[in-house]
Amino acid sequence: MLYYLFQYLESEYQVPGAQLFQYLSFRSAMAIILSLAISTIYGKKIINYLLTKQVGESVRELGLKGQSEKAGTPTMGGVIIIIATLIPVLLFARLENIYVIMLMITTVWMGAIGFIDDYIKIFKKDKEGLKGIFKVIGQVGLGLIIGATMYFHPGITVKEEANNAVPGRELSEVGDIREMGPEEKSTTTTIPFVKNNEFDYASLITWINQDYEKYAWIIFIPIVIFIVTAVSNGANLTDGIDGLAAGSSAIIVLTLGIFAWVSGNIIFSDYLNIMYIPKSGEMTIYITAFAGALVGFLWYNTYPAQVFMGDTGSLTIGGIIAVLAVATRKELLIPILCGIFLMENLSVVMQVSWFKFTKRKYGEGRRIFLMSPLHHHYQKKGHHESKIVVRFWIVGIFLAIVTVVTLKLR
Repeated sequence: MLYYLFQYLESEYQVPGAQLFQYLSFRSAMAIILSLAISTIYGKKIINYLLTKQVGESVRELGLKGQSEKAGTPTMGGVIIIIATLIPVLLFARLENIYVIMLMITTVWMGAIGFIDDYIKIFKKDKEGLKGIFKVIGQVGLGLIIGATMYFHPGITVKEEANNAVPGRELSEVGDIREMGPEEKSTTTTIPFVKNNEFDYASLITWINQDYEKYAWIIFIPIVIFIVTAVSNGANLTDGIDGLAAGSSAIIVLTLGIFAWVSGNIIFSDYLNIMYIPKSGEMTIYITAFAGALVGFLWYNTYPAQVFMGDTGSLTIGGIIAVLAVATRKELLIPILCGIFLMENLSVVMQVSWFKFTKRKYGEGRRIFLMSPLHHHYQKKGHHESKIVVRFWIVGIFLAIVTVVTLKLR
């Protein structure tokens, strides 16, 4: 909203300083500052409100050290993250941008699912919360919306190097940028270790017949649905000890912010020889606001936590990360970038599958880990949860660096 206000003031009255709001870097800086202020200053007020409403965590007995001490800690703190993200976005972002619209829909959609789940657990005294099938339907529904928008919306395009340009030339080698072709719809995405780091989903069907390219949505949309569902569940499983989900997500989000800013800038995308995605730079506003909200939430969520995010926060975080990855055409890098989420997901799948298999074969279920998800395994081994969280963060930073490096691996 402020963007449009200062745009009007500059055009009509030439107000000094109003032009600052035209710069993405300035608006991003303002977004992260405001989101940090909201999540830290007003976050405490929200926590106190949750305490007065007795919105406390009911802890299941899992035999973990210090677990009983967490009982009664306010949950549904994901509301802090959502509010601290949306307010700066509404103030500083260009709200007609399709990428910003998708991210806002994702935040509200997944936040609503998580809120309903937490509400049922707390106020209806049902520890299971929202039925799993309804969560999946919500995740699939969001994936369908995002996938269809990415494929069909005319405002979501890419620009590729013109056919007559010198392939692979960089700004450091020549004095200008690559000659770019027109904006066009594309199902191309980024993948490391192959020529030009690009892969076209349409190729999964056009090898049968080139005319089938118009049916590429049959491949593309289910992949987006799978990504949204998998990443949101991964974030949900990771939210098991103080600060783990919020800290790991902040690292992932800031990395995606680098991708969004570079991909939306024709000069830097040319210099790094990566895909140029018009209008995607505006996502940087959303990302910085979201990162600020996560870091501010960490102020109260680090050990010993004063508030838990609940499914209101974890499902929202996972959904936003998934959509950011798809929108920046970096979704195939998720197994690396979101390696923490992947490990948590796999540990549960492996544990449950092996338990069922051995019970069927030997009559007694056996376990691979002392407990799943993976962070509980290390708790069972006697590691303090603060040590586990910091080490997971270090692994997350390493994976983020590896993800960025893949941009130049061809």
